[in-house]
Amino acid sequence: MSVFTFDPNPQRVSSPWLPVEASTEHGPTERSHTPANPTHSLLSEYGVTRLPPEPQEGPTEYKLHLLLRSRRTYTYTSTAPLGSRSATPSETGAEPTSLRYGRGGPASTHSQLDRLIQLTTQLLWRLRQTCPYHASTSSSDLVVPKLVGTNFDLAQPPKLAKVWPGLEESRGALYEIGVADDGTLVGLTQDELGESIARLRAMAASLGCDVEVLRKVIVGKCEWGDKPSLSASPLHALSPNLHQDDLWVAEALVRPVLESRQASREQSEAVVDETYQHQATPQTSSAGSENQLRVTLTGPTTSGKTTLLGTLSTGTLDNGQGMSRLSLLKHRHEVASGVTSSVTQELIGYRGSDIVNYANQQIESWVGIHDFTGDGRLAFVSDVAGHPRYRRTILRGIVGWAPQWTLLCIAADDADSRAATPGPEGLGPDTGELDLAKAHLDLCLKLELPLAIVITKLDLANKAVLRSTLEKIWTSIKAAGRTPKLLPSTQRSSADMPVEIAASDDRVVREALRGMATAKDFLTTVPVVLTSAVRGDGVGLVHALLKNLPLPPPPTAHDLTGVALNPEQPASLYHIEEKFSLPATYAATGASAEQQDDAGTVVAGYLRFGSLAVGDQVVVGPFPSEEDDEPTFTPEDRPSPGSFGLSLSHPSSSELSRVALRNAISASTIKGEWHSARIVTIRNLRLPVETLAPGQVGTIGLVFEHPQEDLSDSIFERPARPVLKIRKGMVLAIPSKHMIATGLQLQAASGLTAVFTDQDVGDLAYGVSVTIYVASVRVTARVARVIGPIAAHPSSSGDMESADDMFTLSDQIPGEAPSKLEHTPNTFEVKFELLNTREWIELGSRIVILEGANKDGSALSGFVGRVVEIVD
Repeated sequence: MSVFTFDPNPQRVSSPWLPVEASTEHGPTERSHTPANPTHSLLSEYGVTRLPPEPQEGPTEYKLHLLLRSRRTYTYTSTAPLGSRSATPSETGAEPTSLRYGRGGPASTHSQLDRLIQLTTQLLWRLRQTCPYHASTSSSDLVVPKLVGTNFDLAQPPKLAKVWPGLEESRGALYEIGVADDGTLVGLTQDELGESIARLRAMAASLGCDVEVLRKVIVGKCEWGDKPSLSASPLHALSPNLHQDDLWVAEALVRPVLESRQASREQSEAVVDETYQHQATPQTSSAGSENQLRVTLTGPTTSGKTTLLGTLSTGTLDNGQGMSRLSLLKHRHEVASGVTSSVTQELIGYRGSDIVNYANQQIESWVGIHDFTGDGRLAFVSDVAGHPRYRRTILRGIVGWAPQWTLLCIAADDADSRAATPGPEGLGPDTGELDLAKAHLDLCLKLELPLAIVITKLDLANKAVLRSTLEKIWTSIKAAGRTPKLLPSTQRSSADMPVEIAASDDRVVREALRGMATAKDFLTTVPVVLTSAVRGDGVGLVHALLKNLPLPPPPTAHDLTGVALNPEQPASLYHIEEKFSLPATYAATGASAEQQDDAGTVVAGYLRFGSLAVGDQVVVGPFPSEEDDEPTFTPEDRPSPGSFGLSLSHPSSSELSRVALRNAISASTIKGEWHSARIVTIRNLRLPVETLAPGQVGTIGLVFEHPQEDLSDSIFERPARPVLKIRKGMVLAIPSKHMIATGLQLQAASGLTAVFTDQDVGDLAYGVSVTIYVASVRVTARVARVIGPIAAHPSSSGDMESADDMFTLSDQIPGEAPSKLEHTPNTFEVKFELLNTREWIELGSRIVILEGANKDGSALSGFVGRVVEIVD
């Protein structure tokens, strides 16, 4: 049985005091009947005499009291339980046991500490009822609050602990205090109620939660006499002083405190201030973030990437037919064709020498991998497409997700990779004999990615074919100035996959990677591993590689440009790689009814730098302005101009592409807007957390902040709120302290200038439209200028007037000089004008262009450069 639970639709917090329709619609956070500070309230105001019986499951708990002592003996109570109606307390002179202790009260064999542990465990269990994910924890792991005496200072709230793991997405739990299990409104005196609420606050604080009293209701009367003392006279013992008081019940909502930490904000601002003082102070990351590795598997479509990932994540060997990859494929056509067309991600953990994957029968989800890994290494592995027709997906995996390491998979036989690759349906075969393995390798080397190579399908290759494959790899790697290093594996073929990394494999990898982490240079050595997912050869060595690959330092806001004054650089920046049409989980807890109707948005991506926390106010964009009524094509709506390795002038280009470009407009004519939002949930690799550290991958639940409109005196209905469509390539950011003080907004680029070292880039003609890839952005752009030091190319010959007359570029000035940038003798400067959309583009980012460079017919050949100027 798994120790983890998952409920995709956890129960909502619903008050038993509200009518069914109101409770279902608004929940306990509806404040129409509940003032901020509950005062005297009568039972008649609610029209109820008792509540429904306590539910066995869900976030509602009935408690007669939360005392750690016995209640006083009453001579009269008007709210005795139904089971005690036969003999009233006034007749017997004693309170029934159920009234004195209540359910779970302290018996003679239980200490107060046992009672407190039981109450805190019950609270934790109730809070978990509204969590989709949580890991079970024994009561021995609970941090039990200190025992508090009978004198409570309600004005002094207890110190909040860190939110208990797994409660980050809890909607909370309702406590009905003074209510029996069957719903009878028994009630407590004012001092007993105050002590019970104070006890609940102490328990909640130990779990990182606070308590809000929603209602206090008078339900009856009671009477008691003073307890006679030994020195009291016999007359006083016969007629003690009688006291009367009201009996109260209270409803309290316990919720985790997930507001953004003030200390974190101050730390972030301090880092920004020091940056403006030209001090290179790296931002510290949260605990555990240094143990997360982001890896992308890339390579030809026949290299067995998905099969290898299936073997690594499930701990099962493949049957030679791709069985181990079936659990990773997203689409039916991928299963039928065997060709991956999307990005698939898996999580693998390493704790010491143990491999944490789905081979462990107690692990059912990523949350389980988090729990079993603990403080060990977490490897977030992305598997991307390999066929050239899916080159957007290829670049999304190795550029968009910004992997810290890239594992290039190449089949040992490499026979299929050298065959002519068929083109997409309806377009015929691609021209030329393609060597996909070399094309993938050359692209990774051009992008200067930290690289390791995994030779797959070792069971299908003989020594001669394997030697030929390795020679090709060795030649390309050495030509790029790197050193390939073959890692020998001591692991023999076995029908059983290892559950831990062999000491010999771990030692081989450590020796190969020695010095890379110290030198902070990950481009010198390229480890090479030979594997077979069918026989199990080298699989343990790949696990050892994922466990020991060095990590770069935590990213900062000035990694790409150095320590320089950049007023438009935000304090935190998050790249959006995915969007989901799911509600922002539990966003409406504590919100008004109108806000509860806002379902919110969930986005996935990675935090480029800075930190984000639940409760943070952020800006999202850039969005097109509402004034821009002219329809435009977003990157998701249109195909890439060279989607299949064909230039725009190629006769096989699709009609849709030509129509899209004919209707394209310059992004400079579109306004870029930023909209405010609030973070309501954060998950780091599917684990609910409070904060996201720099470099981490996570999903974020957002609720957009709409301006408040007072239409009370208006005869018109409130206009519909604009529908904000988030798309891939947008960013989520927190403006820096400097930007807030000066009123600066984030830039929304309409153009950019980039420099390239490849001289063939000079062949790009003015006016040609290309697709550029920058971080998570994929956008169509038009070449507005090409300037290089060599006059052999027409684009750099200085004859700019004739070129301008031919292409009639609106922003091209005849005789315009190059920008004042430092160039090497082989540097070309290219200016691009974005089409249809404005984008956030960070100065210094890597830019990739695939159109115009595929002279050999390879759809993966392209130009790689750096962004040196942003046009707003």
